Amino acid sequence: MGTLTIRNLDDNVKQELRKRAAARGVSMEQEARDLITRDVLKGDHQRVKATFDEIMRLSRKPDKPFDLKRAQDEVWDYLYENDHPK
Repeated sequence: MGTLTIRNLDDNVKQELRKRAAARGVSMEQEARDLITRDVLKGDHQRVKATFDEIMRLSRKPDKPFDLKRAQDEVWDYLYENDHPK
């Protein structure tokens, strides 16, 4: 196994890495290893499949009520913009 030292990492990136690691219950080092490994090994740069923890986060009750109309409007706006490029 090799060792990698990353210098001049933005403080905001480090803080986000710390939050992600805490949410998964792993060390920052393990979180960084997992992120780098997933990105490097996916090869063809397709989206990485969601982890179990990511899926479970989606199933939690939201902090505020879900605005279905707004969500539908955003989807239709997105579809219309991509169907009719400017």
